Amino acid sequence: MNHRRIPRRRAALAGAGVVALVAAGVTLQSANASETPKSPTPDILSAPAAGKLASTLVPDLGTDAAGTYYDAKTKNLVVNVVDEAAAKTVEEAGAKARIVANSLAELDGARTELTRDATIPGTSWATDPVTNKVVVTADRTVSAAEWTKLGKVVDGLGGTAELQRSKGEFKPFVAGGDAITGSGGRCSLGFNVVKDGQPYFLTAGHCTASISTWSDSSGKEIGKNEKSSFPGDDFGLVKYTSDTEHPSEVDLYNGSTQKITGAAEATVGMQVTRSGSTTHVHDGKVTGLNATVNYSEGTVSGLIQTDVCAEPGDSGGSLFSGSNAIGLTSGGSGDCTSGGETFFQPVTEALSATGSQIG
Repeated sequence: MNHRRIPRRRAALAGAGVVALVAAGVTLQSANASETPKSPTPDILSAPAAGKLASTLVPDLGTDAAGTYYDAKTKNLVVNVVDEAAAKTVEEAGAKARIVANSLAELDGARTELTRDATIPGTSWATDPVTNKVVVTADRTVSAAEWTKLGKVVDGLGGTAELQRSKGEFKPFVAGGDAITGSGGRCSLGFNVVKDGQPYFLTAGHCTASISTWSDSSGKEIGKNEKSSFPGDDFGLVKYTSDTEHPSEVDLYNGSTQKITGAAEATVGMQVTRSGSTTHVHDGKVTGLNATVNYSEGTVSGLIQTDVCAEPGDSGGSLFSGSNAIGLTSGGSGDCTSGGETFFQPVTEALSATGSQIG
Protein backbone atom coordinates (compact mmCIF):
# COMPACT_ATOMS: atom_id res chain seq x y z
CA MET A 1 0.00 0.00 0.00
CA ASN A 2 1.21 3.53 -0.71
CA HIS A 3 0.59 5.33 2.56
CA ARG A 4 2.08 8.49 3.95
CA ARG A 5 4.72 7.52 6.50
CA ILE A 6 4.04 8.41 10.12
CA PRO A 7 7.10 10.04 11.73
CA ARG A 8 8.76 7.93 14.39
CA ARG A 9 7.83 9.20 17.83
CA ARG A 10 9.92 9.00 20.90
CA ALA A 11 9.82 5.64 22.63
CA ALA A 12 7.56 5.61 25.65
CA LEU A 13 9.15 5.72 29.09
CA ALA A 14 10.07 2.40 30.67
CA GLY A 15 7.18 0.83 32.50
CA ALA A 16 4.54 1.59 29.89
CA GLY A 17 1.62 -0.80 29.68
CA VAL A 18 1.76 -4.20 27.98
CA VAL A 19 1.46 -4.00 24.27
CA ALA A 20 0.78 -6.15 21.27
CA LEU A 21 4.08 -7.37 19.91
CA VAL A 22 5.99 -10.42 18.87
CA ALA A 23 9.36 -12.28 18.69
CA ALA A 24 11.46 -13.39 21.56
CA GLY A 25 14.93 -14.53 22.36
CA VAL A 26 15.72 -17.98 23.62
CA THR A 27 18.38 -18.72 26.20
CA LEU A 28 19.40 -22.32 25.84
CA GLN A 29 19.09 -24.06 29.18
CA SER A 30 19.34 -27.60 30.46
CA ALA A 31 16.88 -27.37 33.34
CA ASN A 32 15.07 -30.66 33.92
CA ALA A 33 16.77 -32.16 30.87
CA SER A 34 19.83 -34.06 29.76
CA GLU A 35 21.17 -34.50 26.26
CA THR A 36 21.50 -38.05 25.05
CA PRO A 37 25.13 -39.20 25.04
CA LYS A 38 27.11 -39.89 21.87
CA SER A 39 24.30 -38.71 19.60
CA PRO A 40 24.96 -38.30 15.87
CA THR A 41 25.72 -34.80 14.65
CA PRO A 42 22.36 -33.16 13.87
CA ASP A 43 21.70 -31.59 10.49
CA ILE A 44 22.38 -27.89 9.90
CA LEU A 45 18.96 -26.33 9.23
CA SER A 46 17.38 -22.94 8.63
CA ALA A 47 14.52 -22.02 10.97
CA PRO A 48 11.85 -22.66 8.28
CA ALA A 49 13.46 -26.02 7.45
CA ALA A 50 13.53 -26.90 11.14
CA GLY A 51 9.84 -26.05 11.39
CA LYS A 52 9.03 -28.33 8.45
CA LEU A 53 11.03 -31.17 9.97
CA ALA A 54 9.28 -30.71 13.30
CA SER A 55 5.85 -30.79 11.62
CA THR A 56 6.56 -34.23 10.16
CA LEU A 57 8.66 -35.72 12.96
CA VAL A 58 6.59 -34.79 16.01
CA PRO A 59 3.35 -36.50 14.85
CA ASP A 60 5.33 -39.70 14.26
CA LEU A 61 6.69 -39.57 17.81
CA GLY A 62 3.22 -39.17 19.30
CA THR A 63 3.19 -39.01 23.11
CA ASP A 64 6.96 -39.55 23.22
CA ALA A 65 7.53 -35.99 21.96
CA ALA A 66 7.66 -33.17 24.53
CA GLY A 67 8.15 -30.03 22.44
CA THR A 68 10.67 -28.63 19.96
CA TYR A 69 12.74 -25.50 19.51
CA TYR A 70 15.28 -24.08 17.10
CA ASP A 71 18.84 -23.58 18.37
CA ALA A 72 19.88 -20.51 16.36
CA LYS A 73 23.49 -20.79 17.55
CA THR A 74 24.10 -24.29 16.22
CA LYS A 75 21.31 -24.12 13.59
CA ASN A 76 19.75 -27.38 14.74
CA LEU A 77 16.22 -28.51 15.55
CA VAL A 78 16.06 -29.72 19.17
CA VAL A 79 13.32 -32.23 19.98
CA ASN A 80 12.39 -32.99 23.58
CA VAL A 81 11.54 -36.65 24.16
CA VAL A 82 10.76 -38.84 27.16
CA ASP A 83 12.77 -41.99 26.40
CA GLU A 84 15.84 -43.36 24.59
CA ALA A 85 13.86 -45.07 21.82
CA ALA A 86 12.28 -41.77 20.80
CA ALA A 87 15.69 -40.07 21.02
CA LYS A 88 17.09 -42.55 18.51
CA THR A 89 14.24 -41.81 16.09
CA VAL A 90 14.91 -38.08 16.40
CA GLU A 91 18.62 -38.48 15.75
CA GLU A 92 18.04 -40.67 12.70
CA ALA A 93 15.81 -37.94 11.28
CA GLY A 94 18.64 -35.39 11.56
CA ALA A 95 17.50 -33.48 14.66
CA LYS A 96 19.03 -33.17 18.13
CA ALA A 97 17.30 -35.24 20.83
CA ARG A 98 16.99 -34.15 24.45
CA ILE A 99 15.46 -36.35 27.14
CA VAL A 100 13.31 -34.28 29.51
CA ALA A 101 11.37 -34.82 32.71
CA ASN A 102 7.96 -33.47 31.68
CA SER A 103 5.87 -34.91 28.86
CA LEU A 104 3.54 -32.75 26.78
CA ALA A 105 0.60 -34.40 28.52
CA GLU A 106 1.96 -33.28 31.89
CA LEU A 107 2.57 -29.75 30.63
CA ASP A 108 -0.90 -29.61 29.07
CA GLY A 109 -2.31 -30.82 32.39
CA ALA A 110 -0.57 -27.93 34.13
CA ARG A 111 -2.07 -25.48 31.63
CA THR A 112 -5.53 -26.94 32.28
CA GLU A 113 -5.14 -26.41 36.03
CA LEU A 114 -3.90 -22.86 35.48
CA THR A 115 -6.95 -22.11 33.32
CA ARG A 116 -9.21 -23.48 36.05
CA ASP A 117 -7.51 -21.96 39.09
CA ALA A 118 -5.42 -18.99 37.91
CA THR A 119 -7.32 -17.08 35.20
CA ILE A 120 -6.57 -13.68 36.68
CA PRO A 121 -6.44 -10.48 34.56
CA GLY A 122 -2.81 -9.52 34.12
CA THR A 123 -1.45 -13.06 33.84
CA SER A 124 -0.18 -15.22 31.02
CA TRP A 125 1.30 -18.66 30.55
CA ALA A 126 3.12 -20.44 27.75
CA THR A 127 4.87 -23.77 27.33
CA ASP A 128 8.62 -23.20 27.09
CA PRO A 129 10.34 -26.20 25.46
CA VAL A 130 13.76 -24.87 26.48
CA THR A 131 13.06 -25.11 30.22
CA ASN A 132 10.51 -27.93 29.72
CA LYS A 133 8.04 -26.02 31.88
CA VAL A 134 4.94 -23.85 31.66
CA VAL A 135 6.12 -20.31 32.42
CA VAL A 136 3.49 -18.25 34.27
CA THR A 137 3.89 -14.45 34.19
CA ALA A 138 2.06 -11.90 36.35
CA ASP A 139 2.11 -8.23 35.36
CA ARG A 140 2.30 -5.25 37.72
CA THR A 141 -1.50 -5.04 38.14
CA VAL A 142 -1.66 -8.43 39.89
CA SER A 143 -2.18 -7.72 43.58
CA ALA A 144 -0.22 -9.20 46.46
CA ALA A 145 -3.14 -11.48 47.32
CA GLU A 146 -3.43 -12.64 43.70
CA TRP A 147 0.34 -13.19 43.55
CA THR A 148 0.10 -15.40 46.64
CA LYS A 149 -2.73 -17.36 45.04
CA LEU A 150 -0.71 -17.80 41.84
CA GLY A 151 2.27 -18.98 43.86
CA LYS A 152 0.20 -21.65 45.58
CA VAL A 153 -1.23 -22.88 42.26
CA VAL A 154 2.22 -23.01 40.63
CA ASP A 155 3.77 -24.71 43.68
CA GLY A 156 1.03 -27.32 43.47
CA LEU A 157 2.09 -28.10 39.90
CA GLY A 158 5.51 -29.24 41.08
CA GLY A 159 8.26 -29.16 38.47
CA THR A 160 5.94 -28.52 35.53
CA ALA A 161 5.58 -24.75 36.03
CA GLU A 162 7.42 -21.67 37.26
CA LEU A 163 6.22 -18.17 38.19
CA GLN A 164 7.73 -14.82 37.22
CA ARG A 165 6.75 -11.15 37.50
CA SER A 166 6.59 -8.60 34.67
CA LYS A 167 7.21 -4.89 35.28
CA GLY A 168 4.68 -3.92 32.62
CA GLU A 169 0.92 -4.35 32.22
CA PHE A 170 -0.64 -6.85 29.82
CA LYS A 171 -3.02 -5.16 27.42
CA PRO A 172 -3.80 -5.18 23.71
CA PHE A 173 -2.53 -2.22 21.67
CA VAL A 174 -5.10 -0.07 19.99
CA ALA A 175 -3.82 3.24 19.14
CA GLY A 176 2.18 -4.95 9.85
CA GLY A 177 3.24 -2.17 8.73
CA ASP A 178 1.42 0.96 7.65
CA ALA A 179 -1.00 2.82 9.88
CA ILE A 180 -4.72 2.24 9.58
CA THR A 181 -7.14 4.42 11.49
CA GLY A 182 -10.78 4.44 12.50
CA SER A 183 -13.09 6.22 14.88
CA GLY A 184 -11.42 6.02 18.26
CA GLY A 185 -8.06 4.47 17.45
CA ARG A 186 -5.10 3.58 15.26
CA CYS A 187 -3.71 0.15 14.51
CA SER A 188 -1.36 -1.35 11.94
CA LEU A 189 -2.07 -3.37 8.83
CA GLY A 190 -0.77 -6.92 9.13
CA PHE A 191 -0.74 -8.66 5.76
CA ASN A 192 -2.54 -8.20 2.47
CA VAL A 193 -4.46 -11.35 1.54
CA VAL A 194 -6.84 -12.63 -1.11
CA LYS A 195 -10.23 -14.27 -0.61
CA ASP A 196 -12.41 -15.47 -3.50
CA GLY A 197 -10.22 -13.44 -5.84
CA GLN A 198 -10.86 -10.20 -3.93
CA PRO A 199 -8.33 -8.11 -1.94
CA TYR A 200 -8.48 -8.03 1.88
CA PHE A 201 -6.07 -7.44 4.73
CA LEU A 202 -5.55 -8.99 8.16
CA THR A 203 -5.07 -7.04 11.37
CA ALA A 204 -5.71 -7.61 15.09
CA GLY A 205 -9.14 -8.72 16.27
CA HIS A 206 -9.11 -6.34 19.22
CA CYS A 207 -8.79 -3.57 16.61
CA THR A 208 -11.72 -4.76 14.47
CA ALA A 209 -13.77 -5.40 17.62
CA SER A 210 -13.93 -1.65 18.26
CA ILE A 211 -13.47 -0.13 14.78
CA SER A 212 -15.49 -1.18 11.73
CA THR A 213 -14.37 1.20 8.96
CA TRP A 214 -10.71 1.86 8.19
CA SER A 215 -8.77 4.70 6.54
CA ASP A 216 -5.13 5.11 5.60
CA SER A 217 -2.89 7.75 7.19
CA SER A 218 -4.17 10.39 4.72
CA GLY A 219 -7.76 9.87 5.91
CA LYS A 220 -8.93 8.04 2.79
CA GLU A 221 -11.31 5.17 3.52
CA ILE A 222 -9.76 1.89 2.43
CA GLY A 223 -11.83 -0.92 3.95
CA LYS A 224 -14.60 -2.33 6.13
CA ASN A 225 -14.60 -5.29 8.47
CA GLU A 226 -15.67 -8.66 7.14
CA LYS A 227 -14.82 -10.84 10.15
CA SER A 228 -13.57 -10.20 13.66
CA SER A 229 -12.50 -12.58 16.43
CA PHE A 230 -11.60 -11.30 19.92
CA PRO A 231 -11.27 -12.45 22.67
CA GLY A 232 -10.48 -16.15 22.27
CA ASP A 233 -8.48 -15.36 19.13
CA ASP A 234 -7.11 -12.00 17.99
CA PHE A 235 -7.55 -11.50 14.26
CA GLY A 236 -9.73 -9.44 11.98
CA LEU A 237 -10.34 -9.58 8.22
CA VAL A 238 -11.00 -6.30 6.39
CA LYS A 239 -12.21 -6.02 2.79
CA TYR A 240 -10.77 -3.25 0.65
CA THR A 241 -13.50 -0.83 -0.43
CA SER A 242 -11.38 1.49 -2.55
CA ASP A 243 -8.93 1.24 -5.42
CA THR A 244 -5.86 1.05 -3.19
CA GLU A 245 -2.60 -0.64 -4.06
CA HIS A 246 -2.24 -3.81 -1.97
CA PRO A 247 1.08 -5.53 -2.70
CA SER A 248 2.02 -8.62 -0.69
CA GLU A 249 4.84 -6.94 1.20
CA VAL A 250 5.71 -5.33 4.53
CA ASP A 251 6.90 -1.76 5.03
CA LEU A 252 10.45 -1.69 6.47
CA TYR A 253 10.31 2.07 7.12
CA ASN A 254 13.64 2.72 5.39
CA GLY A 255 12.31 3.23 1.89
CA SER A 256 12.20 -0.49 1.15
CA THR A 257 9.81 -3.39 1.69
CA GLN A 258 9.96 -7.12 2.42
CA LYS A 259 8.06 -9.24 -0.10
CA ILE A 260 5.77 -11.82 1.53
CA THR A 261 5.23 -14.99 -0.50
CA GLY A 262 3.63 -17.34 2.04
CA ALA A 263 2.83 -18.10 5.67
CA ALA A 264 4.63 -20.37 8.11
CA GLU A 265 4.26 -21.73 11.64
CA ALA A 266 6.44 -20.19 14.33
CA THR A 267 9.19 -22.24 15.96
CA VAL A 268 10.70 -21.45 19.36
CA GLY A 269 14.09 -19.88 18.66
CA MET A 270 13.07 -18.57 15.22
CA GLN A 271 14.45 -15.13 14.32
CA VAL A 272 11.57 -12.80 13.51
CA THR A 273 10.95 -9.16 12.58
CA ARG A 274 7.97 -6.96 13.47
CA SER A 275 6.75 -3.90 11.58
CA GLY A 276 4.24 -1.48 13.08
CA SER A 277 3.10 2.09 12.60
CA THR A 278 4.25 3.37 16.02
CA THR A 279 7.70 1.90 16.59
CA HIS A 280 8.37 0.72 13.03
CA VAL A 281 10.77 -2.24 12.66
CA HIS A 282 12.26 -4.38 15.47
CA ASP A 283 13.84 -7.82 15.55
CA GLY A 284 13.85 -10.67 18.06
CA LYS A 285 13.14 -14.33 18.57
CA VAL A 286 10.17 -16.55 19.33
CA THR A 287 10.30 -17.66 22.98
CA GLY A 288 7.09 -19.66 23.40
CA LEU A 289 4.09 -21.14 21.59
CA ASN A 290 0.44 -21.71 22.45
CA ALA A 291 0.56 -18.87 24.97
CA THR A 292 -2.51 -17.80 26.95
CA VAL A 293 -2.88 -14.12 27.92
CA ASN A 294 -5.55 -12.91 30.32
CA TYR A 295 -6.17 -9.31 29.20
CA SER A 296 -8.68 -7.28 31.16
CA GLU A 297 -10.79 -7.35 27.96
CA GLY A 298 -10.77 -11.15 27.86
CA THR A 299 -8.55 -14.21 27.46
CA VAL A 300 -6.75 -15.02 24.22
CA SER A 301 -5.11 -18.43 23.69
CA GLY A 302 -2.83 -20.04 21.12
CA LEU A 303 -0.53 -17.03 20.80
CA ILE A 304 3.14 -16.80 19.83
CA GLN A 305 5.30 -15.34 22.61
CA THR A 306 8.36 -13.24 21.73
CA ASP A 307 10.82 -10.64 23.05
CA VAL A 308 10.28 -8.09 20.27
CA CYS A 309 9.13 -4.75 21.60
CA ALA A 310 5.93 -2.97 20.59
CA GLU A 311 3.74 -0.06 21.70
CA PRO A 312 0.14 1.17 21.25
CA GLY A 313 -0.65 1.56 17.56
CA ASP A 314 1.56 -1.40 16.59
CA SER A 315 -1.42 -3.73 17.12
CA GLY A 316 -2.22 -5.88 14.11
CA GLY A 317 1.20 -5.22 12.61
CA SER A 318 3.26 -7.80 10.76
CA LEU A 319 5.46 -10.47 12.34
CA PHE A 320 7.51 -12.18 9.66
CA SER A 321 10.60 -14.28 9.06
CA GLY A 322 12.18 -13.65 5.68
CA SER A 323 9.40 -13.85 3.10
CA ASN A 324 7.05 -15.80 5.40
CA ALA A 325 4.17 -14.23 7.33
CA ILE A 326 4.22 -15.50 10.93
CA GLY A 327 1.92 -13.45 13.16
CA LEU A 328 -0.26 -10.40 13.88
CA THR A 329 0.67 -8.20 16.85
CA SER A 330 -1.73 -8.85 19.72
CA GLY A 331 -0.44 -7.48 23.03
CA GLY A 332 2.06 -7.70 25.81
CA SER A 333 3.90 -5.64 28.41
CA GLY A 334 6.68 -3.09 28.26
CA ASP A 335 7.75 -0.80 25.44
CA CYS A 336 10.62 -0.24 23.02
CA THR A 337 12.75 1.32 25.76
CA SER A 338 12.43 -1.34 28.45
CA GLY A 339 11.33 -4.34 26.37
CA GLY A 340 8.91 -6.90 27.80
CA GLU A 341 6.76 -9.90 26.88
CA THR A 342 5.08 -9.76 23.49
CA PHE A 343 2.42 -11.93 21.89
CA PHE A 344 1.19 -12.58 18.35
CA GLN A 345 -1.82 -14.21 16.73
CA PRO A 346 -0.54 -16.97 14.39
CA VAL A 347 -1.20 -15.98 10.78
CA THR A 348 -1.79 -19.56 9.67
CA GLU A 349 -4.77 -19.84 12.02
CA ALA A 350 -6.18 -16.49 10.85
CA LEU A 351 -5.87 -17.52 7.19
CA SER A 352 -7.62 -20.83 7.84
CA ALA A 353 -10.44 -19.24 9.87
CA THR A 354 -11.13 -16.53 7.28
CA GLY A 355 -10.68 -18.64 4.15
CA SER A 356 -8.04 -16.26 2.84
CA GLN A 357 -4.50 -16.69 1.58
CA ILE A 358 -1.34 -14.68 1.16
CA GLY A 359 -1.37 -13.23 -2.30
